[in-house]
Amino acid sequence: MVNLKKYHPNYPKKPIILTLLWMVFSFLFLENSLPIPQIVKKTLLRLFGAKIGVGVVIKPSVKIKYPWYLVIGNYSWIGEKVWLDNITTIEIGNNVCISQLAYLTTGNHNYKLETFDLILEKITIHDGVWIGANTTVCPGVVCKENSILCAGSVLTKSMNENQIFQGNPAVLKKSR
Repeated sequence: MVNLKKYHPNYPKKPIILTLLWMVFSFLFLENSLPIPQIVKKTLLRLFGAKIGVGVVIKPSVKIKYPWYLVIGNYSWIGEKVWLDNITTIEIGNNVCISQLAYLTTGNHNYKLETFDLILEKITIHDGVWIGANTTVCPGVVCKENSILCAGSVLTKSMNENQIFQGNPAVLKKSR
């Protein structure tokens, strides 16, 4: 088993009891399909260190690994069954839509090494971005203003502003 402390001395940066508490509260209030009021979800996320703007909507069955690594701007939307697998920071700007079943991951493994060392890279999603349904956004990606990732796509590289990407791996289809 790989010792994560060896490769990332601050991983996961929080006491294990806080992580366990988050897992329980997340299961009860975010990951289920019950219509939990938005104020409850956002308050809980803020209590665990997330920075959440005004007018944010978090739909049912959303999974957030570590809220202390999450920033969401104003009037953004997190759709049903979105998984924010944020072992490090995910920053989501204003007026962003992350559609249902999207998967954003900040961690991967270095397949070139026998030990498969963990690689952590931040994801940044700028204002006005639309991440389509059933998509994957990989570590280190930056989605610049008003870009779109089409449904079912896998984004492995950054998008410039006003670009539309589609496919697996996602490639530039056209400009907006």
